[in-house]
Amino acid sequence: MEQELIRIKLRSYDHRLLDQYVKQIIDTVKRTGGVVRGPIPLPVRKRRWVVLRSPHKFDQSREHFEIREHRRILDITRATSQTIESLRDLTLPAGVDVELIIGR
Repeated sequence: MEQELIRIKLRSYDHRLLDQYVKQIIDTVKRTGGVVRGPIPLPVRKRRWVVLRSPHKFDQSREHFEIREHRRILDITRATSQTIESLRDLTLPAGVDVELIIGR
């Protein structure tokens, strides 16, 4: 069973955890005979909030919060059925979101 293209989109708040998982995917694909393009780092999505510390007084006293979402894309070409099975058996670490797109 030959697939033309498998695109894997990964998202995480921790870039070290994301890079470890990407390395694990690349090693698995290369071991089973597939070809990997990437990882392609996408821009970091930053979300910021400003919260007043006191609801009644001291309008200028505020707290700032930020969440950073790191994203990567991997393209797998020439994937065999063994590649797909080995990718399915990988354990997904907590905190990493994976989206698979199979085909063109």
